[in-house]
Amino acid sequence: MKDLFERPSGFEAAILVSVDFGDHDYEESLNELRQLSMTAGLAIRGTIESKRNVPDAKYFIGSGKADELKLMMQASEANIAVFNHDLSPSQQRNLERLLEARVVDRTGLILDIFSQRAQSHEGKLQVELAQLEHLSTRLVRGWTHLERQKGGIGVRGGPGETQLELDRRMLRVRVKQLREKLIKLKAQRGMQRRARKRSSVMTVSLVGYTNAGKSTLFNRLTKADIYVADQLFATLDTTTHKIFIPDCGSVVISDTVGFIKHLPHALVEAFGATLEEAAQADLLLHVVDTASSNRDEQIAQVNKVLLEIGAANVPQILIHNQIDRVGLLPEITRDEYGRINTIHVSAKTGEGMDLLRLAMAEHYQFLQRKNTEESAYV
Repeated sequence: MKDLFERPSGFEAAILVSVDFGDHDYEESLNELRQLSMTAGLAIRGTIESKRNVPDAKYFIGSGKADELKLMMQASEANIAVFNHDLSPSQQRNLERLLEARVVDRTGLILDIFSQRAQSHEGKLQVELAQLEHLSTRLVRGWTHLERQKGGIGVRGGPGETQLELDRRMLRVRVKQLREKLIKLKAQRGMQRRARKRSSVMTVSLVGYTNAGKSTLFNRLTKADIYVADQLFATLDTTTHKIFIPDCGSVVISDTVGFIKHLPHALVEAFGATLEEAAQADLLLHVVDTASSNRDEQIAQVNKVLLEIGAANVPQILIHNQIDRVGLLPEITRDEYGRINTIHVSAKTGEGMDLLRLAMAEHYQFLQRKNTEESAYV
């Protein structure tokens, strides 16, 4: 089966394509596409922008802009067009036929980055599942032999079965295998969590928009050395460490995959076992890039995904990170019940880490009181 994300031979130079449909965060979204493209290892040779009320049914950007894109790609010797939107299978096929080049939409680009970055066995399984789910609607693209009939017995398919039908059947079999493997891994994670619950160890998950500084904060708290880079989705695989905090005891901290606007649903579904760490945690540390001009929108996007994975009701503390970039000092705010709900820190310099440890210790004591009250009630 041909890999949807197979890289063509030679250097990959890209033209970015973005349409303004009147969204208030258009510029932020386009800048994010540039970062995603560079993270994927593409050299950006130019950008095509336009304004429309609705997408064009055939080419998404309209025939005139599509012709302009073709000329720009030929002039710059770009071999891939990257769209800042999700394309329908037919739009993607029409564009590739016109441009005679690869076309990748936003979901495809994010999936490609995930396939490059996943390191653990579970992470690779999750990414492959998400890729196959995305590929299932696009099997027809790129195949030159789909019209051939292939009769035979067994693996070749039944009489008159087309190659496309064979490919779809192979895909369904592989998807089923991946789901079964991930279910087993999910069960193993569940047993590990139950063991931690029995030992009264508090579990904390770091969540947040990609590139907000979660991994840097994780390293600062745990003295670990996981990969950190100023790029989107620098780390994908969940990392878990145990630390000791005075007045709290042992705490298990997990660094989860970062979120992003329009995070593909296939990825949310495939990473369900990993994201469940957040849904089952005692406390979420929601890391925010204080220096971002779009931080409120990013907070909303993270909370949207948390709702989708069943983690909306988990207690959450907002961690306003990177205060060193905006000249703020470490501080905390409390809610109407006296609990810390916001902390300003710098994971890079270590400022505010004492306040973060205080917040975790206070939350642990709150959990202990709650468990005692519930036991007494029972």
